[in-house]
Amino acid sequence: MITTDFVNGAPNWLDLGTPDMDGAISFYGGLFGWQFQSAGPEAGGYGMFQIDGKTVAGAMTVTAEQGEPAWSVYFQSADADATAKAVEQGGGTVQLQPMDVFDLGRMAILADPAGASFGIWQPGRNKGLDHVTEDGGLNWVELYVPDVSAAKEFYGSVFGWGAFDVEFPGGTYTSVNPAGTDENGMFGGVVPLTMDPVEESAGAHWVPYIHVPDVDAVADRTQELGGTVRSAPVSIPGVGRIAKLADPYGAGFAVIKGDPDQQ
Repeated sequence: MITTDFVNGAPNWLDLGTPDMDGAISFYGGLFGWQFQSAGPEAGGYGMFQIDGKTVAGAMTVTAEQGEPAWSVYFQSADADATAKAVEQGGGTVQLQPMDVFDLGRMAILADPAGASFGIWQPGRNKGLDHVTEDGGLNWVELYVPDVSAAKEFYGSVFGWGAFDVEFPGGTYTSVNPAGTDENGMFGGVVPLTMDPVEESAGAHWVPYIHVPDVDAVADRTQELGGTVRSAPVSIPGVGRIAKLADPYGAGFAVIKGDPDQQ
């Protein structure tokens, strides 16, 4: 479970890169009820999506030259420079060198050896997201890679993650948790690209899951607002109901309503 009791290696930030900020504000506001709060002119147009004044994600405008529209998951680091070095030593790449963001924290954008991009956030005045797990907040993250074993080794060397393999009809699901925690600290999973044709075409990447009260209604609303249902709602025993979606500009994400019997 993702919490705001952030520990090193756990997800602590999420943001959107979009070519149309006004369109994204309208879409996500209509879908999740998020409001947008600009961080001010000195932040270069960056701002926060919020629920009742609590931040659920960041957002910024990206041009075609800067990259494709996408959601980015960030993990907590006590030392962004050391983590960036560990990524390189593990065969990954540094896409954006560690940099200070005012007095809010220090960040970097990295990629694992398979090419999946992710961020790190070393907290300063900004400790991380304010609203997670519950409706409208980040609830789970999932990594799609060609080689699950290699991914476990890489992220284990960088963040010290633990991993638990859970058998289910048709295969094995690998969940991950921060160093020093057990399976109760699980915040995400690692999935073979070949297991999901919807994700396979995008290559290695991370997908954020937002918790919602009604997955089917959100999937329908996504289409009404100009987005796409990449994978129709489906129930997974012991997990809940999920759907994979994309906003009108192609940024992919997923939604989930957890099984109330699951803790």
